[in-house]
Amino acid sequence: MTSRFLLTSVLTACIAAAGCGSSSKANVTVMGTTTISTGQELIDLKRALDEGAISQRDYDKVQKILLDRKS
Repeated sequence: MTSRFLLTSVLTACIAAAGCGSSSKANVTVMGTTTISTGQELIDLKRALDEGAISQRDYDKVQKILLDRKS
């Protein structure tokens, strides 16, 4: 998986789930749609940061979105 694809996947998941009240659900596939756990999103986000695909600033923004979504 390329860093660019990883970043796109993480940001797409964050945006898609930002307002739907998702919590730390397990990965579940229903009718072709996958719900990814918050924990997995955070792991993927950290990997994108570590690989240089996103800046620390972008990491901090998306991390806050993910963590605020749990509240």
